[in-house]
Amino acid sequence: MPQSWGGVIFFGYLFFLLDLMYVLCIHTTMSKIKDVSKDRIRAYLEEVKSLWPAVKGSLTEVRKPCIRPNCKACASGEKHRAYLFSFMKDGRQRCRYVAKEFVSELQKAVENGRRIEKLMSWLGEELIEDYRANRDRDKDKSK
Repeated sequence: MPQSWGGVIFFGYLFFLLDLMYVLCIHTTMSKIKDVSKDRIRAYLEEVKSLWPAVKGSLTEVRKPCIRPNCKACASGEKHRAYLFSFMKDGRQRCRYVAKEFVSELQKAVENGRRIEKLMSWLGEELIEDYRANRDRDKDKSK
């Protein structure tokens, strides 16, 4: 399997997880939150779709020495630029080297992942506020 397939599979898996989060977050709470606007849900999903590709992790530039004995960059202390993608897997921190030509695309995916995390936090707060408003309205109706 070519190395590029790993990214495709990873992004496909991430998209599956986002869909699953939608199902769990929206559909399981719809019975408790009566006034969640379908337009608000649609807007949230469109925002998430527009942020594709998205990953959770961080991209870091590091400087590493090479194995050549007379390397000018290593002798001057400058060393060689390399990029690492750090992420959590099975509860443990993992790192992968990133090819220089893939850095800009992965950086955009990291930024998109952070935006999605902010959207999810916002949605959680909105769902709680909607629930409280409906709960209080239902209490007032029963009096």
